Amino acid sequence: MIGPDEAPRLTVVITAYNEGDQIVTCLDRVLEAVTLSCEVLVVYDTPDDTTAPYVEKYAETDPRVVPSLNAYGRGPARAIRWGVDQARARVVVVTMADGCDDPQQIDQLARLVERGVVVAAASRYAQGGQQVGGPLLKRTMSRMAGLSLHLFARVGTRDATNSFKAYDRTFVRNVGIESDAGFEVGLELVAKARRLRLPVAEVPTIWLDRSFGVSNFKLAKWLPKYLRWYRFAYGPKLRMEHFTKDVVS
Repeated sequence: MIGPDEAPRLTVVITAYNEGDQIVTCLDRVLEAVTLSCEVLVVYDTPDDTTAPYVEKYAETDPRVVPSLNAYGRGPARAIRWGVDQARARVVVVTMADGCDDPQQIDQLARLVERGVVVAAASRYAQGGQQVGGPLLKRTMSRMAGLSLHLFARVGTRDATNSFKAYDRTFVRNVGIESDAGFEVGLELVAKARRLRLPVAEVPTIWLDRSFGVSNFKLAKWLPKYLRWYRFAYGPKLRMEHFTKDVVS
């Protein structure tokens, strides 16, 4: 157990939206799987989110769990940005509260970042990976985007759109997160890493469609935002100063 003034090796950011008592199962799985010293920030948008009381109760018996009220506004992109900004560790892993992601990959992803990559992706489309369930149109578009970015833009992963990724916290803070609503943050940061020619890596994962609740993914609303970062990934090399000036071409 790490002390209150000692930074953990890993911050896990879990974005949650009205998960209720199902968040307990998610936390149990994450904390069983992760062997590195860690903090787990469960980020929700409002004090009355049904996730909050269960996280607060969990934190009473496990100090690694940190209930986190998002102060940046509603939506997963802002929740992720809030989590990264609150993280104490150098390595930040983002995962969802819906049980779709396999927490067994969290340690692997974190160690890749410790070895020098700025983004480590859990890939459904790498050899050994798999996606089980989910809407056919969403699955097809995600796979096509991921494979085309891998082949033609050479982004370093076959699954740029997956939200389940590890990041170098300094990299994220330097380039910023401009996504403001949906789950396109993962694609945005892969695209920025590619334009900077910084290393991205992946490990295979098996994604299982959620067995409880309703997905908050809004394909029609968020598709234009994904397309923005998809196109951005194909651009020429940039310097870090480009992002510190808050300019995106």
